Amino acid sequence: MSEHVGKGVSRRKRNKAQRRTTGRRSAFATAFIVLAVASSLIAGLLLFGAARYLGDIPTLSAIKAREIGANSTVYADNGTSLGVLANDENRQPVKSNQISPWLKKSTVAIEDRRFYEHGGVDPQGISRALISNLAAGSIVQGGSTLTQQLISQIYIVKQRTFDRKIREALLAVQLEDRFSKDEILTAYLNTVFYGNNAYGVEAASQTYFAKSAKDLTLPEAALISGLPQLPSRYDPYQNPKDALVRRAQVLQAMQETGVISKAQRRKADATPLRLKRGRVYGAVKESFFVRYVANELAQEPDFGEAAVRAGGLKINTTLDPVLQREARVAMKQVLPTAGDPDAAIVAIRPKTGEIVAMASTRHFRTDQFDLTSQSRRQPGSTFKPITLAAAIEQGIDPSATTYMSAPFSWRPDENSPTWNVATAGDKYAGAVSLEKATLASDNTVYAQLAIDVGPANIVDMAERLGVRTSPLEPVPSITLGANGVSPLEMTTAYATLANGGIYHPPTAIESVLDADGQKLLGKRSRGVRVIEDGVAAEVTRILGENMRSGTGTGALMSDDRPEAGKTGTTDNHTDAWFCGYTPTLATCVWIGYPDETKSLYNVEGVGAVSGPTLPADIWHLFMDSALAGTPPVNFAAPKNPVAWNGFTSQFENRIVSSISAPDLTLSMPAPQPTVTVPVAPAATTTTGSGMTPPTATAVAVP
Repeated sequence: MSEHVGKGVSRRKRNKAQRRTTGRRSAFATAFIVLAVASSLIAGLLLFGAARYLGDIPTLSAIKAREIGANSTVYADNGTSLGVLANDENRQPVKSNQISPWLKKSTVAIEDRRFYEHGGVDPQGISRALISNLAAGSIVQGGSTLTQQLISQIYIVKQRTFDRKIREALLAVQLEDRFSKDEILTAYLNTVFYGNNAYGVEAASQTYFAKSAKDLTLPEAALISGLPQLPSRYDPYQNPKDALVRRAQVLQAMQETGVISKAQRRKADATPLRLKRGRVYGAVKESFFVRYVANELAQEPDFGEAAVRAGGLKINTTLDPVLQREARVAMKQVLPTAGDPDAAIVAIRPKTGEIVAMASTRHFRTDQFDLTSQSRRQPGSTFKPITLAAAIEQGIDPSATTYMSAPFSWRPDENSPTWNVATAGDKYAGAVSLEKATLASDNTVYAQLAIDVGPANIVDMAERLGVRTSPLEPVPSITLGANGVSPLEMTTAYATLANGGIYHPPTAIESVLDADGQKLLGKRSRGVRVIEDGVAAEVTRILGENMRSGTGTGALMSDDRPEAGKTGTTDNHTDAWFCGYTPTLATCVWIGYPDETKSLYNVEGVGAVSGPTLPADIWHLFMDSALAGTPPVNFAAPKNPVAWNGFTSQFENRIVSSISAPDLTLSMPAPQPTVTVPVAPAATTTTGSGMTPPTATAVAVP
């Protein structure tokens, strides 16, 4: 009996416990319903009483928009991508048709099921999210609509949390009135944070699967759509198990909303993560050039560095990939061995200033110093055409003006040091015209010419032609390449001569478009005449003859097209140059070691590298390839020929006094390396003419 009593008591206890459990469940369910109804009522009343509570209704136009950054992309002139300018936030906006439909469906399913039904605020969604989150014991659904989330991402609303939520809801309604659902969804997908510094679906797709957003599969899209709720917790790289759980939640939501079947959900659930970490910003093909482009655009008044790197710009450049490749091929063919000196090439279209090739042998990963635009190396005798242009502008006739080719010493006054200039091998031409001295690259003649013309006038000419970023000292040795310049500057100066004296600022940018394809920047320069076409034509005529019978013969192109050029070599063979041009292309080549004191000796079978050797070889190879298949173009005849004056050099007496010199060799020296000793003044003594003499010896030749 006691046993039966015990059993009866036990049964009653169980029934009582079950009733208590059922009661608790019923109470909990009732609480859910009450909370859901309450949240719906609150959500509905919020908008109804917002105006009275806030005092005014906010408008989109009155609220400051956030600066939403996006990567800018740089393109070559044929439309191929050269690389991305990295933004602090890795973001690459894409259009609606560039986003996988699975990504849109999965995002709506997990974030805002009634997105296509509500008008910006969804009371039912708030209720459903509250119930789902309480049931799961964690946040699995958000209460805000996608439109509200977008408002919080792109507009700055500086109120307390409760006020801000009301204002965001009001703004969301306005946003829905202005834009279509697809526009709002696309904007959201381009804005939201997906972890690992990926903002927007394109960056997320590249970050997690190394593919474009339009190519995402169902499992991949479900994974990405689940990240915005808690990007760190669901990071598939750091927490793959949690990421799979979250993906399953997204897939379940998609099944519940009818966008996928149960079979599709099961198949996607069984798919491994298969992550593939892509390049965050993609490979940059021409790192030096891309950086140069970014710096050039950042200097434009309407841009600046922040806009360049975070403006989502499409930057179309002038770089010709074919010519860029040919530049590298030419340098590699002439300098194929590890340990060879560095080389750099810049090529410019004279009629536009467009940089079509800008290459060097240096690798960006190991050394980010740009030899084409940042280096300041002495140009040797390639600077002489600038002095020649200054002389011609003053009416000095190169054919009729004679100088003494002989060792030259100059001391303007007793307080100044003596400047000594000589020619290598002690071989001189005696009395020689300025034109023939140019073909022989005679330093002693150009030293005298620089003093006659005036160093300040040479500086002025250099700056007008395009040497505008390097500081130039107005000393006589400037004519022998005393001042460091960049290959870009020298190419610009020669391009101005090729263009008949019309200067175009060198530019690497063809146009700039915003993310919507609107042009923000186009061609900016029509060119400015800086010297008369007659002056440029006379310089071109002499440099053209230099290619046929002077120091430039080694660079002469294979076809018989009009061309002009000049060699240059510095003291102790530390720098070697060749600069030249046709009417359609100006190019400069530089060779040297990073250590400016290291001489170019014994390089690829050349005992002492000079302008007429390896630089001329590279120039020849590049220009032959660059202009292959294009018809020859003649230099334009000048409309304003130079009016020569009756110039008399202050050194004319050297010619008269040398007639009786029995040991003077009067033959033209054979082309040989030009060795120019650029020297800065050692003293601050200034003569009455405003010239400060240099203090060391210059040993001459081509």
